[in-house]
Order: sequence, then C-alpha cells, then structure tokens
Amino acid sequence: MKLIFSTIITFALAIGIAVPGAPRSDEKSRSRFEPSRKAWSWADKTLKKMSVDEKIGQLIHVGINARFANQDSAFFKELRRHVVDNKVGGIIFFVGPVYETVHLANRMQEVAKYPLLMSLDAETGVGMRLENAINFPWAMALTATGDPSLARRMGVITGREARASGTRHVFAPVLDVNNNAENPVINVRSFGEDPEDVAKFGVAFIDGLQSEGVLATAKHFPGHGDTNVDSHRGLPIIDHPRERLDRIELFPFRKAIESGVASIMIAHIGLPQIDNEVIRPLKNYTISYTEEGAEIVDATGIVPGTLSHKLQTGILRGQMGFKGLIVSDAMDMSGLTIYFNAEEAGVRAILAGTDILLKPGDADGMIRGLKAAVASGRLPMQRLDEAVLKQLAWKYELGLTKERMVRLDTLDRTISGTETAALADEIGERSLTLVRNGENLLPLDRSKKIAVVGISNGFEGPGTMNTLLGTLRQGGMRLTSAYIQENSLPEQFTAARKAIKESDVVVLGLYGRVRTGAKNSVSLPENGAALVKEALASGKKVIGISFGNPYILSSFPDLKTYLVAYGDMPSLQRAVGRSLLGTLNITGKLPISLPGLHTRGTGIDLRATK
Repeated sequence: MKLIFSTIITFALAIGIAVPGAPRSDEKSRSRFEPSRKAWSWADKTLKKMSVDEKIGQLIHVGINARFANQDSAFFKELRRHVVDNKVGGIIFFVGPVYETVHLANRMQEVAKYPLLMSLDAETGVGMRLENAINFPWAMALTATGDPSLARRMGVITGREARASGTRHVFAPVLDVNNNAENPVINVRSFGEDPEDVAKFGVAFIDGLQSEGVLATAKHFPGHGDTNVDSHRGLPIIDHPRERLDRIELFPFRKAIESGVASIMIAHIGLPQIDNEVIRPLKNYTISYTEEGAEIVDATGIVPGTLSHKLQTGILRGQMGFKGLIVSDAMDMSGLTIYFNAEEAGVRAILAGTDILLKPGDADGMIRGLKAAVASGRLPMQRLDEAVLKQLAWKYELGLTKERMVRLDTLDRTISGTETAALADEIGERSLTLVRNGENLLPLDRSKKIAVVGISNGFEGPGTMNTLLGTLRQGGMRLTSAYIQENSLPEQFTAARKAIKESDVVVLGLYGRVRTGAKNSVSLPENGAALVKEALASGKKVIGISFGNPYILSSFPDLKTYLVAYGDMPSLQRAVGRSLLGTLNITGKLPISLPGLHTRGTGIDLRATK
C-alpha cells in the first residue's frame, strides 16, 4: 500500500494533477504559502523509510505548560518519553516563561528522530501563552478600529515572534462569527458578528502571519460563534441548515481557504443537519479544563465535527477544496471525552479526515487505539500515509529539516520590542468604543470625588487594574479605588461600598473576561453584579467600562455611560485611562450588536480635550 500511495503522489506531481495536500503546478499557486515540490519529494522519501509506529506517533501532538525542569525530573523524562518512545509529531505549548519554553523545545528537538512541529495558541500574539511577553488586544478590538491593515501588522509581528520562540504552527485566527450574545467561550476572541468582517480581518491576519513563514490556523471549523455551551464543558450543538451555514458560519473559512490558509482546526461541535449520528455519554467519562463548580453538560448529543467524515472529508475537503492540514481542537476537552475514550476518539478523528490529533489526555491510549486500528485494517495505511505526508512536507518547507533549534540569545532582541508595544497601543487606542455618553461624563471632571472600582470574574487580585490606576494617577488624577472578585473577603466588599458612597462619580471596571471552562466565563460574579446595581440605585454618576465581554451592558441596561475596551490587556487599560483623562480620541465602532439595546456599528466619536 505504501508503494502504491507514493507512486500515485510522484506521478501526480510529474503531470500536474491535484491530489489532497499536494502542490499545484500553476504559476499563481507558487506564490502561495504551501510545500514546494522539493518538500513533497523529501516527505515521500522519508515516509517510505518510516515504521508504522513512527507514522502513528507523528499524528500525536502533546501539550505542556513549560517550566524549568532538570533532566532527571519526572516532568522532563515524561515529555522525553513521548518524543523518543511514542515518536510524537509535535508539541503545543501553553502557559510558560519565554526562556524555559524555548529551552525545553530545543531539548526535545535534540532527541527527536524527526523534527517536531511546535505550536502555540497566539490569538493575541505570543503573549497569550508566553509569560511577560506583550499581549495584543483580542480580535474584536481589531474590527472595532475598522482597519484590516492593523490585523495584518499584528499577524506579521506574531509570526516573527513565534519563529523566534521556535513555534512554526500558530492556532489563530478565530474565524467564528460571534452572533450569539450568550456565547460563553468565543466572545471577544471573534472578529465580530458579520461574516464579511470576520473574513476580511481574519484573512489579513493570516496573510501577515504566513508572510513570516509560520502556519496560520483558521478555527474553530465549522464555527463556534452561535453556541451557548463551552466545548470545554460539554458538546455544543448548531442546528442550522446548510444554506444558513454557507451564508454565515462557513463564509469566513471559505475566504480563508481561497487566501491559502495552511491549516484549519476542527471543533467539538455537533451539526445534526449535516451529520445526525446520535452519541451518548460514557458511564465513566473524564473531564478537564473545568473550574470547580462549573456546570458539566453531559446530555445525549450529536457526533462532533472532530469525528465527522461528512463534515471534514465531505464538506471541508470535497466541497470547499481545502488541501492543507486539518488539526483537531484539544482532544482532552469535555465536549469529546464525555462521549469517547482516547482509543476510539483518535481513530475516528483520523478516519474523518484529521491530520493532527492535538493534546490527547491519554496519549498512550490514543496511540494504542491507532495501532490496533491499523493492524485490523480499520484504519487504512493510505489514510495514515496521507496525514503523515502532509506534516512531513510542511516540516521540510518550514526549514525544520535543516535547522530545528532556535537561539536563546536573540529572544530579547525579537520578542516584545518597541514595534510590538506600539502596535498594541495603537490597536487599543483606536478600538475603544463609546456606546453611551448620556450624562457627558467623559472626560472626567477632576473637581469631583472619583472612585474607580474593579469587579472581576477572575482570581488575579487587585493587580488586575494596576495599569488603569497607574495611567490615571500619572495623568494627575486623584481618586480612591477598590476591587472585588468572587472570593473577596467581606471587608473588601465593604471597602468597595464605602468608596462608592463617598464619591461623586463612580468608574466601574467590569472585568467580565472570557475564561474557558469557568462557571462565570464572561459574566460578573454575583457579589460584583449586586455592587453594580447598588451603585446605579445610589443616584451617583456611574461610568461602566467593559474590560472584556461587550454584551455585559445587557445585564445593566440602566448604565447611562458605557465604554467598551474588548479586553483587559495593558494596552487597553492605558487607552481607557487616557480616554478618562481626555487625552485620547475615541473612535471605535461595535463589531457586534447588543440585543435590544444597540446595533452593530454603534460608536460615539469623542474628541480629546487635552
């Protein structure tokens, strides 16, 4: 079977016939970001030499939080075992320090027989995962600026910094169309609710990222925007007909494919009008990513796109013409593990059309399942070879066969430099959106007693609002401040109430941020919501600032002044501080509608006064 498949690839390349994943011979395609003929030739020769175990290992990409680890430590030895013994194809890095992440990646590249494809979620740049690196604002902030060139510039810098850190596969941009205000997991990670906006800004980011020789990933196919279940906690269902999917959910992905996106991530989402196979929870299922107290959704469901041949091979490959890498969403997410064990999930995903199995909770079990499926003939060798061939071709094209290590001594000259900081600030400043200014409270009247009160659904503590407070105080503003979160002590809540009572103007920093797997993933905790209502009922002048979920106004419709910052990154907090001081023009427009309150495109232009 190996010989037949290789012969088909070689013959097709020679005469210019298109095959899944293979390069096209037309001149236009040569300017696209795709493996060259040399890459496919090397991949074909390498594939012939690989054992079945080596091929299966390439499908698995394990995930870790990097940290310093002595080579004799259990942490280091376990990761090395996956690389050497399980022969995995790559590693996805989650949260970790910059140097430790890169050093650990280098160590694993040293011991890997074949180059590893390192990956990173970098929706907001490498700072989304690498500690102390600069975080760009979320995608929705880009659309609020109205300028796609900012998305491309962000993609360029993200690609450059990813390469410097040894990452050549970035899981961004998010092309989900967020048209559901109750979406608990996408929210500001999306470019907005308009499919054309999402496509335009997403393609700009892809173009910038791939211009730096880094694989972009359009996610989460077929679209996670119109869901009210977090796939980290259960299985979302999108019960829409194909016509609707083509018009909204699939539209940005089609544009990304036309633009030459290298990879697409498949979501754990059921689509009953595409594939109506019913699935039921396992008796003893596993869950992960889930915060204590968060609801687990374990009802009877529909087979997720991750395991659907109709969706991946039928629609994405066959009808939409995608020839790049298909990567699964994390295989240890509850939307999958509630219904399938690792052995079965891996086999079904590869049979459906997936090329990379990302972050299985039980990598050993998934490998056992794949080996058994190959041995029994359930998983054809041709399908296995097809998936591995694509990875190998990309590894060659990315230069990993010649140089798989990166230099530690250049990191502090490349990552988070002045250009990165300046662009983050520019996006932050141009994205701020003044939705309501009913009492003309902006800029703040410095003769008034001002209280700045932060309310968060996170657990980072008062440091959450340090950048905002620092900007205001550096601008000469005198104020009192307070902060609460769900687990705040009674005396902290009392201090916040006191600050409100003794002020003339209350600035409420509403840090209702996206937190996957959390019970209050985008909303405020109950004590914080009660405090907002108290402030509104007190008759004080109140300014509400969303440092995350823009839809939060729906919970407090009596707010007369409402400013949206689309995240809590330092760049956004600085921009908000400047807007309150009157030194910044506010020009952003809502990329989404606030149901029953404001339409998409709403935004009051307010000129700086100083």
